[in-house]
Formats: sequence, structure tokens, C-alpha cells
Amino acid sequence: MENKRETKRDALRERLIKAAEGLIKERGLSGLKARDITTRAECALGALYTAVEDLSHLVVLVNSRTLSHLGQVLRSAVPKGATPEQTMHALAQAYVQFAVNHTNLWSAIFNHRLPEGDEAPEWHQAEYAVLIQEIIAPLSVLRPDLDPEQLRQRSQTLFASVHGVIQLSIQGLYVGAPPERLAEEVDALVEAMTRGIRLLENKEMIGPQA
Repeated sequence: MENKRETKRDALRERLIKAAEGLIKERGLSGLKARDITTRAECALGALYTAVEDLSHLVVLVNSRTLSHLGQVLRSAVPKGATPEQTMHALAQAYVQFAVNHTNLWSAIFNHRLPEGDEAPEWHQAEYAVLIQEIIAPLSVLRPDLDPEQLRQRSQTLFASVHGVIQLSIQGLYVGAPPERLAEEVDALVEAMTRGIRLLENKEMIGPQA
């Protein structure tokens, strides 16, 4: 009996996640309402709270899927045998396309906030590592002098630089790149960053000039 109840609850949760995901994709996070979700999932409003803790935690589950999808996109973006520089460029361009093609879902993973005093589960916090984990390997080749913690922090900084350019462009702010130039500008940024990293490494290898 308990197994049947759990199976029904899991099926309901799946319908609710898909409904919320579809609505976020269409309207954005700010337009998400519990009644709209349950209507699309074809269940009673109160049923939502038997399958998930609340609406905010349902968004966590949607964001979890978005991060998983993004991870798959990034992992498949790098051609076999790519140099570290080529890898960086490929990752950045894949990230641009994901943000452009899935703007509302992409925005939700950064804009959603749980109620004050409520923290996201540790398993979900760990999922955000997908944003930088593909950067660490090529960066470790470009900067073999960095220890694991330094690599992680530097990868976060590199990601934040690319993310910021994309976010400003998508938000349409006057300092942002025009949409039609976004991919080109991100490519130029990555080129500058990777060239700078190589120059720094060579300078450190040569040592101070006499």
C-alpha cells in the first residue's frame, strides 16, 4: 500500500515539475503561480503540498533539471583533442547559446531565492559546480602552478566574467553587448583571458629579467 502511495506521489511530483518548468520557460520565474502549475499538472491546488514542500522548493527541482541539462550541453561542447584555449572558447560559446535559447530557465537558476531562513539542500548547492567544473581541466593545463583551491577560485572568476557579459546583454542594459554581437564579444573576452593566462605563465617560467 505504501509503495503505491509513493509511486503516485512520485508521478504527481513529476507532473508538477514539468508543469512548473514549462511555465517558467514561457513566462519567467516572476510569473509562476501555484494555481497555474496545478491546473497544468491536472491536480488540485492542495495536492502540490503533498508532493513537494512548497512552491519555492518546486522551483529548486526545476532548477536542478536545468543545471543537469546545462551540464550535458557543456560536456558535449568540447571537440575531441581540443587545446585548452579551444576548450575555453567552446565552453563559452555553448554557455552563450544555452542562455539565449533557454533564457527564462537559465535566469531562474540565478534569480530564485528561498524564503529567509531557508537554505537550499546541500545536494542542490553541489549541483552548481557544473558551472565551473569543465573550466578546471583546461585551466589546470594553462596554469599548472595553481593548487586545487586556487584552480576552483580562478575558474569561478573566469565563469563570472563570461556570465556577466551574457547577463548584461540579455537584460538589455545600455552597457551590454547587442544580442547580435554577444557571441563575438564573449569570444573576444575568452581570447583576451586565455592569452593573458599564457603570457603570465611564460613570464613566471622565464623569471624576472636582469
